[in-house]
Amino acid sequence: MRDQLILLPGWGLGVSPLEPLAAALRGLDEHLRVVIEPLPDMDTDSLDEWLDELDSTMPDNVWLGGWSLGGMLAAELAARRGERCCGLATFASNVCFVARSEWPNAMPQTDFDAFIAGCKADLDATLKRFTLLCVQGAEEPRPLSRQLKACAPHGTSAGLIEGLKLLEQMDTRKALQGFRGPQLHLFGGLDALVPAEASADLLCLQPDIEVGVIEQASHAFILENPHGVAAAVHAFLHESGDD
Repeated sequence: MRDQLILLPGWGLGVSPLEPLAAALRGLDEHLRVVIEPLPDMDTDSLDEWLDELDSTMPDNVWLGGWSLGGMLAAELAARRGERCCGLATFASNVCFVARSEWPNAMPQTDFDAFIAGCKADLDATLKRFTLLCVQGAEEPRPLSRQLKACAPHGTSAGLIEGLKLLEQMDTRKALQGFRGPQLHLFGGLDALVPAEASADLLCLQPDIEVGVIEQASHAFILENPHGVAAAVHAFLHESGDD
């Protein structure tokens, strides 16, 4: 097994939500190097430009993973790299974040439009609401929400909105079908942002991959249960690795 896993964070909340998972993975395998790569601060919603930036800063021949938007970007980058990517793991990442006729189990367009409008009107209040959505369904949502909000970086409103515009347009179906390496995709059973039903849709789209649902878990299940997620990822890496 190649010994490096690079994780990409989700929209708006920085690298902190992934740190407990990274620490848990390191605790399970002292030979595994786990790196959290911040999302670039881009002034464009061009997927190719986002991927160019990530591709130029991250080494080849590593495992790629990510949470939410980060998982979608990891999927696109894995497809771009092909054999230069060891495998892919995503957490609470939908194929399309915003619903469309051919992918209905996603966020309704009207809800997404309201979210962008909220970011433009009052970014701080919208980020607070976003953290509450991330932890909806968690056993103890309030402490998790405070943790997410306290660690969120203070990015520019313009940069965050470009990230949302990118999220709105992304459709990773072709990337997931085109990438021939091993794949693991985990969903939260009570996720308020990515419907758990999308897991079954993904398995129909790509039957030869590993898809799992963590029951009674929110969108932020990587923060709720980092050791459980780490155990699943660790098993996936070793089962799929080449050692």
